[in-house]
Amino acid sequence: MKLLRNIWGFYYDGFRGMTIGRRLWAIILIKLFIMFFVLRLFFFPNFLNSRFDSDQQKGDFVGRELIDRTH
Repeated sequence: MKLLRNIWGFYYDGFRGMTIGRRLWAIILIKLFIMFFVLRLFFFPNFLNSRFDSDQQKGDFVGRELIDRTH
C-alpha cells in the first residue's frame, strides 16, 4: 500500500509542478476528443443499427461476415 502511495505522490507532484506540460496535455486531450468523438460521428456511422432492427439480425449478419471472410 505504501508503494502505491509513493507512486501516486510522485505523479501528483510532477503534474502539479508542470507549466508547459499542462498546455501540451490540454492539446493532446483536445486532439483525442476530436479524433474519437467528432470524427466518429461523421466518418463511422452505426452500420448495424441502420440496416437491422433486432439484436438477433445483427448477430446473424456479423456471424455470417466473420465466417465468409475467413474462407
